Amino acid sequence: MRRSAVVAIVVGLALVAALLAFNDVGRIVALLVGTGWAILVPTVLHLPQTFLSGLGWGPLLKERCSAGLLYRWRWVRESVNTLLPVAQVGGDVVRVRLAVQRGMALSEAIAASLVDISVELVGQLLFTLLGVGLLVWGPHGEGTTAIAWAAAGAVAVFAGLMIAGQRLGAVRLIERGITRWSSHTDWGVRGDLSGLHDAVAALYRQPRRLLGSGLFHLGSWLAGIVETYAALWALGLAPTWREATVIEALGQAVRACGFLIPGALGVQEGGMLLIGALFGIGGPQALALSLVRRVRELVLGLPGLALWHRMETRRPAVVRGTT
Repeated sequence: MRRSAVVAIVVGLALVAALLAFNDVGRIVALLVGTGWAILVPTVLHLPQTFLSGLGWGPLLKERCSAGLLYRWRWVRESVNTLLPVAQVGGDVVRVRLAVQRGMALSEAIAASLVDISVELVGQLLFTLLGVGLLVWGPHGEGTTAIAWAAAGAVAVFAGLMIAGQRLGAVRLIERGITRWSSHTDWGVRGDLSGLHDAVAALYRQPRRLLGSGLFHLGSWLAGIVETYAALWALGLAPTWREATVIEALGQAVRACGFLIPGALGVQEGGMLLIGALFGIGGPQALALSLVRRVRELVLGLPGLALWHRMETRRPAVVRGTT
């Protein structure tokens, strides 16, 4: 494990510990225990979100992949990003590796993955703006507008930098970096990366494929509202759909700001405290809401890592028509 990853994990855990120390831990535990089996409802409701996100990669690929395969790749991607000591792009590296092992060209897999991340960020920006609109043009307290627009601005910056970088030549730097890195590692994937920049540029010239991917990702972000509503309900908070939408939209925006910290440890919890306060949700309830998400990450992430191991050991030869 790299030193930077260790430092990021330590910082994240320290932040979580500090947030718990300044709140009523006994109350938080009581809230979680009080949910009973209802704590698993958000986990089940997250499955459609993962499925839609997985389908979002499909329109960007030349090879036709089944919905089941796209879902499994996305499941593994999320599991790696949430449970392993990597920045929240490690799952994309694993997804590319699995796609190449099934016969996909390396340059195609990387190009589609880069554009997919950008399209997903644009979908998140639209979703965040929806949350900001519902918050600003409804009942809200002082300081709410600044917090809301700051979250939207952060997502806009990420999306803008990602797209601009790809269009202005950053892909060529990625191409050279991957070539150099793969020649000194046992990553298990070799392929021709020449033309990666052109492959990315070509995808941006195909609006129908971009729109198809974007609609799936936007649908995934919207599906998260149901999961958040269920989590709030499980904690006995009697939410409205407006509250669930704002909390999900701004919570995901804050989490995106912690992409360098594995699982956004501490960033997610701190964000929930700020956003929950906008609706009068106390510290223990807000932290309990974040921990409900952590339970979901464990329940789905551990089998996802097991699935990754299984897919690595099988290594089928082609991707066409695979189910």
